[in-house]
Amino acid sequence: MKKLSLLLAALLISGCSLFGDDDAVELQPAELVKFQEEASLKKQWSVNIGSGNKKFWDSLQPSASDSTIFAADHEGTVTAIDLSSGKRRWSTELDSPISGGVGYGAGLVMVGSIEGQVYALSADTGAVQWTANVNAEILASPQSNGDIVVVQAIDNKLFALNAADGSAVWQHEDEPPLLTVRGSSVPVVTSKMVLVGFDSGKLIAFNPENGSLIWESRLALPKGRTDLERMVDIDGTPLLVGDVIYAVSYQGRIGALSRGTGRSLWFQDSSSHHAPASSLEQVYVSEADSTVRAFRAGSGQPIWSNEQLFLRRITGPAKLGGYVAVADAEGYLHLLDPVDGHFIARTNVDGSGVSAPMLSVGDQLIVQANDGSLTAYSIK
Repeated sequence: MKKLSLLLAALLISGCSLFGDDDAVELQPAELVKFQEEASLKKQWSVNIGSGNKKFWDSLQPSASDSTIFAADHEGTVTAIDLSSGKRRWSTELDSPISGGVGYGAGLVMVGSIEGQVYALSADTGAVQWTANVNAEILASPQSNGDIVVVQAIDNKLFALNAADGSAVWQHEDEPPLLTVRGSSVPVVTSKMVLVGFDSGKLIAFNPENGSLIWESRLALPKGRTDLERMVDIDGTPLLVGDVIYAVSYQGRIGALSRGTGRSLWFQDSSSHHAPASSLEQVYVSEADSTVRAFRAGSGQPIWSNEQLFLRRITGPAKLGGYVAVADAEGYLHLLDPVDGHFIARTNVDGSGVSAPMLSVGDQLIVQANDGSLTAYSIK
């Protein structure tokens, strides 16, 4: 299976010449526009959690319990940070580079490695509880409901492991397309369902006990003549809000589906590598060209779009104080008004850029920069 890097995908989206065509027009990232700030972003604390290869940062998203942030660097260090103070609670060095993480559930902190190794650590002490190997690179955070740990590997195989000891419980293999974007969707794991998006554009719900299919739904259908045009990967985590699932694919659609049956409620054309976010009965998405769009959660009706961050390689949207937040490859954190999408506030997190998904915890936004810094922001 071939995996297309996100960098190459961005170049293709932007129309850049890859083959020295003098007639090709190279599109540049949008320059930031000035605006009158209506709110202020306050840095609550900042701590360094390590360093790592930047091309892996987009899959090393932090996770959280009620009081602790769990984060990792590419070189193999997993760290627990006190949510309120930013003080380090523990730090564990693993013997393998980390490419997928961090997941948290039922007292376990979980990460995956380039070699396919799954590590489960105690959330209280950082001690390794068990390890398992799925024999394929892991780019998505493992997730747990307390009974099983679910891991999606880069080869479109899904593994359910016993949360107590890492032994195999069941697995599923979805046939991958010839060409896909480099990335994997993070599973959503509850006591009654395992929900996963695949490179084929399908969403599948499994019985967590035995892996039997509850339902299968096609979010996007491949279109076009070439394998490049037909990529419809679901790389962002499906968003579960009550009894409705929201998900988006690359070169496909954003849609709402029934949690119980997978029945489609609405679809709109969209293209994104990131998970959607939701608030105020709206759904937000960062599209592949870095346009931020808002849709009515109940009907899918487009509400607004902000194109002023075009090609700035923004993260997926996150909530902060009732606003919509995205960060970009130059390290700027942007706050948008949920009513019409205009800019409310902006700050520079770090010049190394932000690639990893941001994490909303209560009234704080946790941002992991490419240099290994982890920062908590709130609204003044």
